[in-house]
Amino acid sequence: SSPSSSSPSSSSPSSSPSPKRNRIWKEEIFGPVLAVASFVSEAEAIALANDSEYGLGGAVLTEDPERRRRVAAELECGIVWSNCSQACFYQAPWGGVKNSGYGRELGEWGLRSFLVEKQVTEYVSKERWGWYPDSKL
Repeated sequence: SSPSSSSPSSSSPSSSPSPKRNRIWKEEIFGPVLAVASFVSEAEAIALANDSEYGLGGAVLTEDPERRRRVAAELECGIVWSNCSQACFYQAPWGGVKNSGYGRELGEWGLRSFLVEKQVTEYVSKERWGWYPDSKL
């Protein structure tokens, strides 16, 4: 018997409902959930992935190393996994973009958010500064 025309293996990208209409595609969800959509071109895949107000992480799975680098560079997210998913290293920055957060945790990037930097400038020349005419400086 032939597969049903509504089965995922036989549906074409043009006949599939747009993922843009699905709530799961638009929201930042956590848990054992995978949102999947078909696409025709690399540009369409990138556009679908970036069409969100969130941007914590994404993954690029391909055997083509140049495509991995190209797509990873175009994804609007703070973390991109290349041929893996959810690897986390304490030395690497962790954080999102858009409504997925600001700043980074982990590594030296994460420590910076706990620091307050201050500039202190001291005039050390023997010459008069001259910015303020009536000043002794």
